[in-house]
Amino acid sequence: MPTLYSSIIGKIELTQERNSHILTAHPEIKPNMQKLSEVLSVPDEVRRSRLDKNVLLFYKFFANIKDGKYISVAVKINHRNFILTAYITDRIRIGEKYETEKKYS
Repeated sequence: MPTLYSSIIGKIELTQERNSHILTAHPEIKPNMQKLSEVLSVPDEVRRSRLDKNVLLFYKFFANIKDGKYISVAVKINHRNFILTAYITDRIRIGEKYETEKKYS
């Protein structure tokens, strides 16, 4: 299982099951899967989910995706941070803004 990295929360797992979920539920992201690492390492913004305070939503804007869209990566933060899902969106969701100060280098 691949391990990605965020300077905000550290190591993040992408399990085979979650990878399969992303590709099945959000097939439009398939050509952009390699960008997940960039979204997590240098996000434009990070929000806390309103539904689960232990889920962070990482957003990064890409001008070359569908004439300008965000990739959002939802990460469950706990003893083993892991990606829940990832998708393309045209806006940042409502939610508490998360401090994006680097904690890991």
